[in-house]
This record gives sequence, structure tokens and C-alpha cells, in this order.
Amino acid sequence: MPDPQPTIVLVHGAFAESASWNGVLERLGAAYDSVAVANPLRSVAGDAAYVRDVVRGIGGPVVLVGHSYGGMVITQAAAGDTSVRALVYVNAFAPDSGESALMLSAKFPGSTLADTLVQYPVSTGGNEVAIGQDQYHAQFCADSSDDVAALMARTQRPITEQGLGDKLTGDPAWRSLPSWFVFGDADKNIPAEAHRFMAERANPRGQREVVGGSHAMAVARPSEVAETIIEAVRGVS
Repeated sequence: MPDPQPTIVLVHGAFAESASWNGVLERLGAAYDSVAVANPLRSVAGDAAYVRDVVRGIGGPVVLVGHSYGGMVITQAAAGDTSVRALVYVNAFAPDSGESALMLSAKFPGSTLADTLVQYPVSTGGNEVAIGQDQYHAQFCADSSDDVAALMARTQRPITEQGLGDKLTGDPAWRSLPSWFVFGDADKNIPAEAHRFMAERANPRGQREVVGGSHAMAVARPSEVAETIIEAVRGVS
């Protein structure tokens, strides 16, 4: 018997939350089983362990989709997991062993994220960081409407400094799994040149670069994102 069609597991990144996938979920529709995970945004190892728990709970083949820092998480979570059939990177980090989100975002010039961040200490230790609400629209989702951007700014989930600085351990899952990449050339968090670099070394089965696409492509360009995900599902089904 052939394997069932993979379930799509969507993992958001920093400064977003699971509802940022709503437009993509609408376009995937009832034809595809899918779930948007609430990424803890605490540490790469801890967040990856949580995603692995979700995958085990599904109990069948999955395609992991990561946005931004979520790419760090799916790359770690998929390593050695035979139920993961493919990886999709949506304006996401696709790290190699020993690389962190901070390292990759600074590898090429162009990111303006650092100048927009606010930080505060948390009782568990260290600091959390978020994007200042007055700068969120221009920085994170410039191709979204004012109303959508204002709502996203208020509902964004902060990430710990540890999460941003944590390095990938072990071999990256994209070395052994088929991958697809979709990103915008107007991403102000992760420069387009960094996206191209990460995609090229992963030798993906599919790569889509969206002209004018911001960092929040799942919100502003859900059709292009959904099309890439569907390509991945069909490519491994």
C-alpha cells in the first residue's frame, strides 16, 4: 500500500504566531491535511523537540514548513525522523551545522532588523526581543495592509536571544531530504542574497523568488507560498 498523503506541519518564526498561516491554510483547503504549530520560540533544541512531539502525534508522513526562525527549527526537528518526507523554507533560515539565525542574517548586508528590536529581561533568564510596534509594518510586512500589519504587530510573539543565537547541532536535514524554497526579494529581516545562498547549497527541488515579497510572505503572498507547499507534497506523494 502506498503511503498516505503527508500532513503539512507549518512552523512560524519569530515576531509572528500560528495565525500568520491562515491565508496559506485557506488556499490549501480541505484537499490537504495541515496544522499550524505554536512555536515556543525559546531555543532551537527545545523548539525542535516540541515540533517532533507534534509530528509523532500525527503518526504518519509529514512535510515540514518553516518560516524565518522556523527554518532553524524544522532543520533540527527533521534530522533522523523517517516520517518527514520534505522541507519547505518560506523566507526561512536553512542552517548548516554550527550556524545560527544571527550568523546567517548577518552573512550578507541588507538586514535592518536589529535597529527595530526592543528587548526586556524574562524571569527564566536572559532577554526576549520583539519588533517595535511603530516599526513593524515597514520592517516585517511592508506589502500587507495597514490594518493587517497593526494586528500582526500587536499579536507578535517575542523570541529569546538564546533562540536567535543557538547553533544547529548535527547534520542539517536538508542534506538528506528534498527541499523547496520560496522567499521575497524585499525581505528586510533576511537579505535576499542570504536566501539565495542557503537555497543554492541545499540544491532544492524547487525555488521561487517573489518580486517585492516582504519577510511575511505567508500573510501577504499566501498563494505563492501555498503553491510551493503543494509542489512539495506532490513531489513526495
